[in-house]
Amino acid sequence: MCGVLFIRSTALEQLTLELPFIWGIVRLARLSRNCFANEPVRASEASTVSKIACAIFGCALHNRSKKQPREAIMIRIQSVLFSILLLGVAGSPATAEEVWSLDGLKAPESVLFDTKRNVFYVSNIVGEPAGKDGIGYLSKVSPDGKLQTAEWVTGFNAPKGLVMQGDTLFVTDIDRLMAVNVESGQITGTWPAEGAQFLNDPAVDEAGRVFASDMLANRIYVLDNDALTVWLESEDLLHPNGLRVEDGRLLVAGWGRDIQPDFSSKTPGHLIAIDLNTKAISDIGSGEPVGNLDGLEPDGTGNWLVTDWVAGALFRIHPDGKVEQLMDLNQGSADLEFLEEKKLAIIPMMMDGKLVATRLDGAT
Repeated sequence: MCGVLFIRSTALEQLTLELPFIWGIVRLARLSRNCFANEPVRASEASTVSKIACAIFGCALHNRSKKQPREAIMIRIQSVLFSILLLGVAGSPATAEEVWSLDGLKAPESVLFDTKRNVFYVSNIVGEPAGKDGIGYLSKVSPDGKLQTAEWVTGFNAPKGLVMQGDTLFVTDIDRLMAVNVESGQITGTWPAEGAQFLNDPAVDEAGRVFASDMLANRIYVLDNDALTVWLESEDLLHPNGLRVEDGRLLVAGWGRDIQPDFSSKTPGHLIAIDLNTKAISDIGSGEPVGNLDGLEPDGTGNWLVTDWVAGALFRIHPDGKVEQLMDLNQGSADLEFLEEKKLAIIPMMMDGKLVATRLDGAT
């Protein structure tokens, strides 16, 4: 823009040429301030830094062509370099480095690591997420991202969330909860969920009860004493997706309010907590909208890692509700696993048909 405008007024021309410098420095300074304040630098913000710098340097070159003093140009360039240096020194709160990825999966929705057998289990929807077509299956993947058995367990419609209890792997499948013996690879139990529309994620409490979210029906079911029944139904569940039992609470990753035809929501969801004794629902933090939340895993430091399926993102959410965006992803980032010792986040990319393992380093 700087080299295109032609303004006869010397004063106006000078102001026009200076505005990009002013805007760029203010923008970079704000990002630097966020770093020093330990505020997250969003990936979208960080990606603009190079564009800003290029624009400012371009204007500097244009000013040079206007025979402006070399000293004035160098002062501007030094200011830009100093701002960028501040960003580099302070850094963003976390870095993400891809370790491996596995292609060839078919609409992978959830991944779970079996520490006893040193293997990942992955649910493959294959067809439509709500299609009762019998073509869904579970896969086994090695710790280094190699496909061991593509169709390890078959006989599902659209398998989604996974949770382990002993040698039993529980799997949600639209309107039923199913159990797999991981030693034999055989389905050992099936429990229909009356009235269920879209069972999504399961979780197990200390008493051995298995909870399962129904995202579309705004319900949570519970498998207790071999019976699967509705445990809680409320609009305040925010179309529940990911579940996690911690400290006497059932944590819920909410998709949001008023799901739209494109599967987004009018109001994005956030994390909520349900008291396992009283069933009282409370917000994590202020309850400000975060995204269309899917997977939910603790990061080992008292925070949680959460994926946004629609926008394609990985967040870290603190107990006070503070949100950091750690990664920009494609749409379809689903129910993740996190290996604390390796700082490895394994994310099923449902729309891409792949599993991606990323190492997360940096401040927490």
